[in-house]
Amino acid sequence: MHVITLIANPERRNLDAALVDSLRNAWGGSPAAWLSTCEAAEFEVPEIPDNRWQVWQDCQDMGIDLVAQRSGRRRKKLLFADMDSTLIQQECIDELAAEAGVGGRVAAITARAMNGEIDFEEALRERVRLLKGLPANSIGKVLEERITYTPGGGTAVATMKANGAYAVLVSGGFTAFSEKVAARLGFDEHRANTLLEAQGKFSGEVGEPILGRDAKVAMLREVAARHGIRHSDAVAVGDGANDLGMLAMAGTGVALHAKPAVAAQCDIRVNHGDLTSLLYIQGYSREEFVSGYSPVSGT
Repeated sequence: MHVITLIANPERRNLDAALVDSLRNAWGGSPAAWLSTCEAAEFEVPEIPDNRWQVWQDCQDMGIDLVAQRSGRRRKKLLFADMDSTLIQQECIDELAAEAGVGGRVAAITARAMNGEIDFEEALRERVRLLKGLPANSIGKVLEERITYTPGGGTAVATMKANGAYAVLVSGGFTAFSEKVAARLGFDEHRANTLLEAQGKFSGEVGEPILGRDAKVAMLREVAARHGIRHSDAVAVGDGANDLGMLAMAGTGVALHAKPAVAAQCDIRVNHGDLTSLLYIQGYSREEFVSGYSPVSGT
């Protein structure tokens, strides 16, 4: 059996019962279960229909995400999450570059790297060179003034951990940011790259080896082995080309508000929901959510 999940943006809550029933009837599905009124519902089908992507596009036009996956073992024991443009709504290196007066140049390189147009590691070295001479304490200013959290991240982490999961933040960004983000959202551990300093300023170099696509895959493999968790029992979420390896390895790989070239390579795409979509995809109802850090409520 397979399960179809329909998810709306929690602020819009525009999932219509008529849409759910119409799709369930057309696909010969079981009675729908509402995970959150007007926000998320699911039903089972014997097979994923051939017109799945056509219907997916129709749902996208209505502001609804549609996810199709196998029914069994949906609740995962390992969460692997990217940071930039996933857990937070910015690319940290772009925000540092803005402080250094080279924001446009760096953002253009970032966009190409995240789309998979250029090598991630070389692109990171090139961008870091442009930060040379920027005071290292600029990180504190950027964290305070420029970084905002993607809604639902704290709840997703807290709910999965309350149900026995282990949560890891793995970033191609920098430890000075990932340390703060991981602590705020409740992750068990984090890994990222290190910006090197000299006399209180960035030296224009990044610690080697660089944590890129292959390193994220290796880390997922290592953490899973350390905790005795199968890759199929992991959920990974990211948005960039350097996330594709871990998204493919995890049992559930979620492209969240991803670059088009990245989303095209993933079966599970979330373009309208927030990070609580990770919970709905696993079959959690809103009544089962555990409060975590929220940029809105502060809970």
